[in-house]
Formats: sequence, structure tokens, C-alpha cells
Amino acid sequence: MTGDPGQGVLFARESPPASVLVIVTRRIGDVLLATPLLRSIRRAWPQAALDALVFEGTQGVIEANPDLRRILRVPQRPGFFRHLGFVLGLARRYELALSLVPGDRPTIYAFVAGRRREGLLLPMRREAWKRRLLHRWVPYDRHDTHTVLNHLSLAEALGIPAHPEIVVSWRRSDAEQVEALLGPESGAPLAVLHPYPKFNYKMWRREGWIEVAHWLDGRGYRIALTGSGADAELAYLSELARRMPSGTLNTAGKLSLGGTGYLLSRAALYVGPDTAVTHMAAAVGAPTVCLYGPTDPVTWGPWPKGHVAPRNPWERFGSQSTGKVRMLQGVAACVPCKNEGCERRIESFSDCLQALPAQKVIAAIRDVAGITAPGSHV
Repeated sequence: MTGDPGQGVLFARESPPASVLVIVTRRIGDVLLATPLLRSIRRAWPQAALDALVFEGTQGVIEANPDLRRILRVPQRPGFFRHLGFVLGLARRYELALSLVPGDRPTIYAFVAGRRREGLLLPMRREAWKRRLLHRWVPYDRHDTHTVLNHLSLAEALGIPAHPEIVVSWRRSDAEQVEALLGPESGAPLAVLHPYPKFNYKMWRREGWIEVAHWLDGRGYRIALTGSGADAELAYLSELARRMPSGTLNTAGKLSLGGTGYLLSRAALYVGPDTAVTHMAAAVGAPTVCLYGPTDPVTWGPWPKGHVAPRNPWERFGSQSTGKVRMLQGVAACVPCKNEGCERRIESFSDCLQALPAQKVIAAIRDVAGITAPGSHV
């Protein structure tokens, strides 16, 4: 449902827009979860010049996206004059601008950039000034609606079919780099582990990862670790790899997000926390075990490959499965509390995840990967 039903569908009986800007100035996962709307727009209006505006540092997840013409980037905390110049450069460049984030800056970007403007906003009185900047607004439900479905509500408002498909894309050079890292085909199934989320409150304990890796090694899996090139992450994964089975492939800092996407497409199994890479694994169809603590899966659970909208793939409480994805929630009555750690700051840890037993994760791996016999991956 749209914020002002009286306005009708924006382009249902008009010529399709010649140019569209989709604004997703948030984290990497938000940008990835915008790809179903990008795909919907591209399928409905194949001739439109479709661009995305994202924060600097988040563009990697859509750099190879075939639906886009161009990616515009803005720093998360830009200097005043640089930012002013950027905003003025957007002035009415697009026939249609869509804001997928109900914040001040993305709404202003849409107002400046689009001759027609539409966006997601919180249905609150204090947001009234933003509504005046848009020709049409759609309520953003941050409690009971999955982020993919929030984004696709704009497709409904535009009068175009929704395509609920997360698009994970890579270049040929990404695939070639991954194949070179993997080396000659050994026949061993590949298990990809992503132990290090950006924030501590999403982190599982390192001893658990080590136990899982050795268990997988004993069943014939080859282990690959994924991670960014951030110093703390490199140090963490380097130390972790030394305690894992010999032959563990540590790709941290070596792959782009496109390369990581290709690696995931080759995986027979993926295990990871609440992070963009976990969303990517679910989207490419890898058998996935995801470890969730404070985060509400109703709004931020991975969107499994082939899942059909408008049904939400996840309930709020309890470990559960959808498609090839098995979600484990932290072991505490307060889960999901939606807080950033037990101390309510991103540097703090979440007791519910720290207490999650490795044997529970291994049981989920058995389930999602179909491991029935000791010493075998089948």
C-alpha cells in the first residue's frame, strides 16, 4: 500500500521513464537487497538508463550488476563543499528518482535528482517534511516486513511486476582469479566459512569456527575462509587459519565482492553470521547455515534463491529452514532483541551468539548439506 493512494500508479499509463536513479545510501547488505528492485525496473523498462547511488565502499556488491548503467558514489561523511557540489551535480538529471532508505539525505537526493520522485518513508508525523519532497511515498515497515519486500513495494507503486531475485554478479576476471586460487580440481567439496562480520555483536566465538572446520575436514571438505582486507579482519583470519586443518584456503583481502560471489557459487556449503556475504551465499543457492543473534530475521534474514514474494521467508523466533538455508538463532530468551550487542554498542558482543554450541552448528550443517555418514560428505 502506498502513502497516498489517491495518486494512483505512477507510470502505469504513461511512457516509461528514460532515466532512473535508485538511491541506497546504507550498508553493503542494503545495497545487495536492492537488486530485486533493480531487476524489476530493468525487466519492465529495458531501455531506461538505470543508475544507483550508494555510499563509497559499498559499490563492490553491484559493480558487475548487468541491470545497471552506472554507479554513483558519495562518502558517508563528506566534507561540506564537496557534498554541496555533488548534490548540485544531481539537479534534475533523472526522469525518476527512487529512495529506498527512509532517511533525510536519501530523500533529499531524490528530491534534487528526479523530475519525478518516489521513496520509502516511515509513517510518522515527524516525517511530514520529507513527504512534501516526494510526488509519492510508500510506508517503510521496519518491524514486520522483510527489507526485500519493502523495496519491492516501490515496484507495486510504479505499476511494474516484482522480481524477487537477489542478483549476485561477477566479472570473468573475478571467476578466473578464484579458479587460480582454488587450483586443480581435487574432487573435494568446498566449504566456505565467513567468521568475521563487520561488527562484534554479530560475531560467533573463534573456538566454534575451529571445531567446525576440523569436523568438515574429517568429512572430506576443503575449507575456504572469506573476509575483507581490513587489518583487524586479516589478523583474525590469519590466526584462525593457522589453527584450522592444513590446506585451509584463506582468501581474506584477496577477492572483490564479485570474486566472493563466484566462490560462493562454487561452494557445496557455506557457514556465516549476519553479514552481506551470508545474503550472497543464500542468493546463489549454496547450502547455507547462518548464525543470527540480536538481528530480527523477519526484516533481515537471508533471502533464499528461488523464494517467491510476497511471503516472508522467516519467522521472528526459533531456528528454522527455508529452501537451502538453515538459520540458527542464539540461545537466549531475549533473542532477537534487535540491540547492537549486550552493551548496546557495535563494539560489544552478544552473549546469545557466544554461547551457541559448535555441535548445534554441526547438526545444522548435517541437515542442510545432507551429511549422513561419518567420514563422508554424502
